[in-house]
Amino acid sequence: MAYIKLFFAVGDSEVSESPSQLNPVAFSLRADLNEEGAPIRLYAMADVGYSVANTVVSLTGSSSTKWQFAPDATGIPGTWETYGNPLSLGTVGNGAGKVYFHARAKATSDETPVNDTNVIINLAGVASAL
Repeated sequence: MAYIKLFFAVGDSEVSESPSQLNPVAFSLRADLNEEGAPIRLYAMADVGYSVANTVVSLTGSSSTKWQFAPDATGIPGTWETYGNPLSLGTVGNGAGKVYFHARAKATSDETPVNDTNVIINLAGVASAL
């Protein structure tokens, strides 16, 4: 059972879990232009009746080093983590409610244009019932 879920801040829709590609965090970027995607605001939310402490959002996948996270600073990205690094969200739930953060990705001219679906955003922490 998942005790925590990931949502898009705009529209409050849940991000699809692997292997579903129904509602992914996605960027359309041109590698030949070394494009960097506009930040997407996301939030983590614990299931009703649970709190998740020490929550960390991280990445896996061969191109995960081209993604980065930033904490939310009143609706805008705070200081960005180094590309590929995790972001600590602290406690989610138990009064903290939704914990917002931002994600973005980049493309570099050394890669071949492709529909890259190998990056997975992971949420992990210590869940406890309230």
